[in-house]
Amino acid sequence: MNPDQSPLGKPAQYLDHYDPALLFPIERLRGRTPIGLTGSLPFFGSDIWNAYEMSWMNPRGKPQIAIATFAVPADSPNIIESKSFKLYLGSFAQTVVESAEVLASTLRTDLSAVAGASVKVQLTSPAEFARLEFDELEGISLDRLDLDTDIYEPTPSLLGANFDEPPVEETVTSNLLKTNCPVTGQPDWGSVQIHYNGPRIDHAGLLRYIISFRNHTGFHEQCIEQMFVDIQRQCRPTRLAIYARYTRRGGLDINPFRTNFSMPMPDNARTARQ
Repeated sequence: MNPDQSPLGKPAQYLDHYDPALLFPIERLRGRTPIGLTGSLPFFGSDIWNAYEMSWMNPRGKPQIAIATFAVPADSPNIIESKSFKLYLGSFAQTVVESAEVLASTLRTDLSAVAGASVKVQLTSPAEFARLEFDELEGISLDRLDLDTDIYEPTPSLLGANFDEPPVEETVTSNLLKTNCPVTGQPDWGSVQIHYNGPRIDHAGLLRYIISFRNHTGFHEQCIEQMFVDIQRQCRPTRLAIYARYTRRGGLDINPFRTNFSMPMPDNARTARQ
């Protein structure tokens, strides 16, 4: 489960026949232990993956395509390393599959085994592509703020809230999220939505905090969990939900969602940058 042993950042052979052994798990505790998450989790949620290069062969040898969506529970023991995920999905390219239903079942079985929890799978057929929607994250844009900053490593002390005023409920967003792959150093670009109920969070400090991830290395899921923990500790909201939409790489995008209260899952609408 060591990321250094994964195919990420290394030359790889792109197989075109089904091989579930290509999937590589990474233990979530590797990213959680450094931020103090070693017991009960202060959140629940899912990592929503969208795969835009899903293809296989039907029994007559005709290629089939779909957009595949996966939801990996946040309480699963493992995340799935993204390049191994891409290689695994690519291994279906010349594989004959009886039907889309059989494919979904195979994907569900393999991914659940690697994640260590039940993974939801949905296939969107070409006939349904026109119904897919684009949308931007709703909320007050923090990016409107004209401010100075020079901190580009996560700094929780940038966060602040007014504990002397009545609590508020609000949703804020930013398109200025950037983190970096912990293995290759490649940039990961994203947008983030933060919904909370509690002491009013200082918007300027929150935007500076989001920007402070710019030179940080971490997997998408780990970065959003660190953001959740830091905001919870520094600003003490009674309710907190964080949702990030990262741009795709290798035909995959990853969209972590974490919340500490019951609410509907995000609708998975693609943003313009995705």
